[in-house]
Amino acid sequence: MFNAIEIREPLLSSDPIAMCELLVGLGDVTVLDVTDIGERLRVTIETRADRPPCPQCGGPVVVKDRDLVELTDLPCFGAPAVLAWRKIRWRCLQGCGSLTEQAPGIATARLRITDRAARWATIQVGRHGRSVSEVAADLGCGWHTVMDTVAAYGQVLIEDPGRFGDVAAVGLDETLRCRLGRWRRQQWTTQIVDVGAGQLLEVVEGRSTEGPIAWLAERPKTWRNRVEWATLDLSGPYRKVFDVSCPTPPRSPTRSIS
Repeated sequence: MFNAIEIREPLLSSDPIAMCELLVGLGDVTVLDVTDIGERLRVTIETRADRPPCPQCGGPVVVKDRDLVELTDLPCFGAPAVLAWRKIRWRCLQGCGSLTEQAPGIATARLRITDRAARWATIQVGRHGRSVSEVAADLGCGWHTVMDTVAAYGQVLIEDPGRFGDVAAVGLDETLRCRLGRWRRQQWTTQIVDVGAGQLLEVVEGRSTEGPIAWLAERPKTWRNRVEWATLDLSGPYRKVFDVSCPTPPRSPTRSIS
């Protein structure tokens, strides 16, 4: 006995504008033009969002003008793409001033890159370890565009307290970061690691107790309560970190691994 298979009709459209809008893949957006500008494609759009009230008085607003903002977008058909957004500038009829429309689904303010391209670039650099210049070359934009994007989107991920999860074993180790100045003065850092997951949690300045203790103090007490094991070299300062910061500090030798 064969199971019935539902066959769905493909989504078809004979309207070229509607087809472009489907390819662009942004909601409530009208595609006005697609232009080949040398080695890149430029897709010009405007939103179909409802007219907002004035944020100050709540009164009606009218269109004052439109600014054409060009944003780096994901490559299209193997070529770098630019999304040209005709952003509406509204004017309050009560004289409160003007405001420019915002659409976070298209792009965040102050970045010259679309939200989807920004997320992709952050994953490429942060998760896959690609260089900023390499990702910029794929997107057809400058190094600073990608670097500013990764810094802005990555900072939110770094500050997310839930990114660590439960950690049962914390490791500390020192690393010589660089040598500075005429006398090649050594600059050290301490790596804080989730030993079980093999994940770097943080890098703090120096190789003393201050940095790790300050970092652990920022973690919730419930999080620190779950730390059962410490992995560290034969370092008195590092042992002190756990004695001070963990409610049930690791005991040598059964709970401290050197």
